[in-house]
Amino acid sequence: MRIFHLSAECYPVAKVGGLADVVGALPKYQNLAGLQAAVVMPYYNRKFVQENEFDTVFQASTLLGNRRLYFEILKEKTDKLGFELYLVKIPGLIDREEVYSYPDETEQFIAFQIAFLDWINYSQQSPDIIHCHDHHSGLVPFLLQHSKLYTRLANTPTVFTIHNGQYHGAFGWDKLAYLPEIDLYKTGLLDWNGAINPLACAVKCCWKYTTVSPTYLHELTINSNGLEYLFYLEQAKGFGILNGIDTEVWDPKTDPMIPKKFSVTQIAKGKQADKEILCTRFDFSPDKPLISFIGRLVVEKGADLIASAMERSFNEHEGKFNFLILGAGDKETEVELLELKAFYPEQCNVFIGYDEALAHLIYAGSDFLLMPSRVEPCGLNQLYALRYGTMPMVRTTGGLKDTVIDFGEPGGYGIRYDHATVEDICEAVSRALVLYENSKQLQSLRKTMMTLDFSWDRSANEYIDLYKSLTSTI
Repeated sequence: MRIFHLSAECYPVAKVGGLADVVGALPKYQNLAGLQAAVVMPYYNRKFVQENEFDTVFQASTLLGNRRLYFEILKEKTDKLGFELYLVKIPGLIDREEVYSYPDETEQFIAFQIAFLDWINYSQQSPDIIHCHDHHSGLVPFLLQHSKLYTRLANTPTVFTIHNGQYHGAFGWDKLAYLPEIDLYKTGLLDWNGAINPLACAVKCCWKYTTVSPTYLHELTINSNGLEYLFYLEQAKGFGILNGIDTEVWDPKTDPMIPKKFSVTQIAKGKQADKEILCTRFDFSPDKPLISFIGRLVVEKGADLIASAMERSFNEHEGKFNFLILGAGDKETEVELLELKAFYPEQCNVFIGYDEALAHLIYAGSDFLLMPSRVEPCGLNQLYALRYGTMPMVRTTGGLKDTVIDFGEPGGYGIRYDHATVEDICEAVSRALVLYENSKQLQSLRKTMMTLDFSWDRSANEYIDLYKSLTSTI
């Protein structure tokens, strides 16, 4: 079975968030299960591309409205990621360094999708499944069915995965001319609330859509930035499949990014060694519990609550714990956190930005990981933390609800709270500090965490079953 995954991100080529981690792992595990899965993404002038060799496997031109675009399809030579990697390069449009935030981003992603379809069509390929990820590839299911250019491919099954339903990629009808020739009687499929909405269009036109956790499938009917009614109408073709993690990359026994490797049987020693190195770097005492936050500093992640919650917790538990932040995002939130660091220099430190190696060390060396998310479709950070014996402190939402059981419940191993509020975060901190004092219980829970199976093997098989259900109907 031949699968093409279309995505704006893929680790380690270009990563902004969890989308990259999923697309960088799922195809590899599908190939291990016997499929032929490949990834197609835009070309980014980044380190991975600069340090690896690519063959040009296709060249052509296409139209973006009245603008003639020349494009290349580049293939990484060695399949070193465990799958075929293809890059769509369009000089002057898709050949830049950053993934998002360009003023012509709409044009970039429309051109990316058209170039992909032209390549598949002109080269006479017949994939069994085209798997689109988020709104950046959301027009593909529509174009396959309602553009005469791609009639040959019209019966190709499409799967659309929603990694974050808050972002739709909507744009005005003045840009309709950017699309190739379409059946104008079908333009209603493009529309939502008076704009062309790629996410809504994909949900309407794909054969099946998936969310990255079962709970998030239901939550989209309640909170999806204006698409709630659409998800209510289309829920019969939706499936919630929990993300996995790449256990080859995220393994404390072999992780090259952490100084002290450890397994379940060496967890106390290994984590303490990594914690001491981490604390030395950030001027903390390794004898105190360390709570960390890794992620984008945005409202969806509850980052705007952190400074107030930590200030209150520092005052309630004076000198009792340390707090470390790795992330970037909203500038006002960054300033608040830097001010928190200035007021509590012995208890708080902040790293504005993202550093993959540092993230691995934080997962390995922290005692607790704070995730006060308002929206969390799946969440991977809590799964990484569990893998390294670091207890997640999570709000009960989306994939956090599906993957973390409170240690106060039977079989539990984490800390959960119901509301994204300062009060609930502070209560979670208090519970964490009490648990930390019970070393025997904490070590037992750490062993439980590290033996949980959130690998991609299970999730990849669920996707394969979904693919088979679609191809068997053709």
